[in-house]
Amino acid sequence: MTPDIAALPHIPCDAEGPVFREPWEAHAFALAVTLNGKGLFTWGEWAETLSATIRAAQAAGDPDTGETYYTHWLKALEQLVIAKGVTTAPAIDATTEAWHAAAEATPHGQPIQLAVRPGQTA
Repeated sequence: MTPDIAALPHIPCDAEGPVFREPWEAHAFALAVTLNGKGLFTWGEWAETLSATIRAAQAAGDPDTGETYYTHWLKALEQLVIAKGVTTAPAIDATTEAWHAAAEATPHGQPIQLAVRPGQTA
């Protein structure tokens, strides 16, 4: 079942659908849609978590200009995969650190590659 994109709060769209400023935004979007499709969470759970994340950011001073929308999307996705037992906050933090280190060490124009840690699959 295809999720109801229109039910999501403040999603940046044009006449053709969602609009992304950066490739990572499209990846985060696709990951949430895929995990929903695999039954990890319902679209209602997703919309509720994303809405709560946006409200918390606004309460903390986010001016809600649309610039941070997919940052909230990513944070909501992290919250759900942690809540569903797929991963942990420390694992996300470690992967984020490894990604930044790999990106810094990678020559411009080359693909960034993360080393697979013991116990992980590629």
